[in-house]
Amino acid sequence: MKESKYLKYKKDIESLRLDTGYGSKRIAQMICDKYPNDELESSGLSRAIRRFNWIRPSIVDESMHRNNLNPTDNWKLSWIKDKVTGTSTLVVNPDYKDEEHINYDQIRNEMIEEMKLLSPSVDKYVREKITDPHCLILDIADLHIGKLATKSGSNDEYNVSIAVDRALKGSMSLINKSEPYNIDKIFFIIGNDVLHIDTAKTRTTTSGTPQDTDGMWYDNFKIARAVYSNIIKKLSTIADVEVIHCPSNHDYMTGFMLADAIQCYFHNDKNITFNVSNNHRKYTTYGSNLLMFSHGDGCKLEQIPYLTAHEEPEMWYKTIYRYGYLHHIHHKDYFKFRGGKDFVGMTVEYLRSPSGTDRWHNDNGYTGAKVSMEAFIHHPINGQVSRITHNF
Repeated sequence: MKESKYLKYKKDIESLRLDTGYGSKRIAQMICDKYPNDELESSGLSRAIRRFNWIRPSIVDESMHRNNLNPTDNWKLSWIKDKVTGTSTLVVNPDYKDEEHINYDQIRNEMIEEMKLLSPSVDKYVREKITDPHCLILDIADLHIGKLATKSGSNDEYNVSIAVDRALKGSMSLINKSEPYNIDKIFFIIGNDVLHIDTAKTRTTTSGTPQDTDGMWYDNFKIARAVYSNIIKKLSTIADVEVIHCPSNHDYMTGFMLADAIQCYFHNDKNITFNVSNNHRKYTTYGSNLLMFSHGDGCKLEQIPYLTAHEEPEMWYKTIYRYGYLHHIHHKDYFKFRGGKDFVGMTVEYLRSPSGTDRWHNDNGYTGAKVSMEAFIHHPINGQVSRITHNF
């Protein structure tokens, strides 16, 4: 750490110390607030203040020095009993780094290499040629593994076990119902609040909304990974699979981690492809069908056809039937946008969810929607020809 990097703030620091008597941590934050355009990091400035002795040490600082207690040793709390001053003080280390905090970017490369080693090598299946083919869109919308609902609190029952059971049973039911359609391609949609929370300690969504939860976040992550991997394996025995991830508002970070981990696991399977970037809207085609998938919490509904035409102009003009599948609101809603008389520009619909009603939704009257999983059948020439549903 170079002293020159922070030297311009030294006089301000000394003045604040004299006026307020505050310690290095609070002074550093006050300097950061005073110079917001300098993009200072308060923890780094706080360390510099202590390292270069820019404020007169307090009795606690002197006691720490005499007792060989160094903040850089990464201790959290210490009870200092100083014989020289006769003081006994509980000290919190401002430089403590929480070892339980996991930075995904730091472990991602290691995880990828580990998953590649574990990834089973599967050659391209030799499939029988299908006449009159169709594609299957299987979309578990808003599963919310980790959500907790009880009869006494929300007049509904939902937990991790129920979520897993519905995902597996619903998927198998929809797969069985799709058999008459000669499936040659499957689009499996993941993400969409598959996990209920995005923080470890506070049990909140990505934006900080508290949730009633069941189970630990790390266990739920592993459970979701196993559930989705098993479904994908089953689907790949039927037809080639394209896995598409939709980032969502409950698990924006952990949902991406889950999609990334699943992609790593199937790295060596030549029957499965992935589109798991963090782009909010995903596009693909099947014959004359343009297919758009998004969680539904982003842009306004009426913008979707225009965004689709703008973001994927080549897909737009090469297709006849255009569909957008949204999630987030847990109930069915259906819209047709017209590009001209008798010509449908795009059809957009929200999907039902297999998730139960939690306490907040019940208290606010957001209840009564059908609890279901949905799938859609598209013909390469004739567009969407069927929709199939499994009700719980």
